[in-house]
Amino acid sequence: MSRDDEGRAGMDRRDFVRSSIAAAVLGIGAGAGIVRPLPRVAGVGNAPATPDDAVEQLLAGNRRFAADQLTSIEADLKVLREHTVEKQRPFAAVLACADSRVPVELVFDQTIGQIFVARVAGNIASPEIIASLEYGVAVLGIKALLVLGHTSCGAVKAAMKTDTVPGQISALYPHLRAAVKQSGGDVARAIALNAAMQAELLRTASTVIRDATKAGTLKVVAAVYDLDSGKVAPC
Repeated sequence: MSRDDEGRAGMDRRDFVRSSIAAAVLGIGAGAGIVRPLPRVAGVGNAPATPDDAVEQLLAGNRRFAADQLTSIEADLKVLREHTVEKQRPFAAVLACADSRVPVELVFDQTIGQIFVARVAGNIASPEIIASLEYGVAVLGIKALLVLGHTSCGAVKAAMKTDTVPGQISALYPHLRAAVKQSGGDVARAIALNAAMQAELLRTASTVIRDATKAGTLKVVAAVYDLDSGKVAPC
């Protein structure tokens, strides 16, 4: 083989590798049915342009999670850490329950620097939680805010029973009472109602969030995560 032939062969191999990587990233070929995002570092790359796009990016990530097709695990975590030391540019925020069975970044197939997460039992919009999410809106510029309930929520179940509990656990009950009252004793309905009510509270009780939604720069939605299927369903 001549040097020219060797050079062309080398270029062919490099072109093949580049095209293979592009296919894997873009979802061309066998995995084309799964939505695969472009590589993204600290808000750079495929950052969603609108609030609707931000919500869809979360839900697309959940579809990958439920289908066992995670892409976030392919990210270079060292590079991500280096790019997020000085600043963060998440595209969305999630108010989730403190339950250990709801790993937010995994559920939405996102990685370092992509989701601003606030967690508290019952995914309630307490003053401290609202303040944290306002920071995400006013300072970080998130485009979507998702309140995420989950099936078999212990906080909601406890509030429905109103049993005597130790410490300050019962302080959660008042925040959950409206959903429990309207649920008719149905736990699943109470969980969905609570997520929707907490989302509405965020839209109305916070001037920062309310102004952003009116301006069309933020969308506030509610959903429930199914512990069994791994799927997130809007409510």
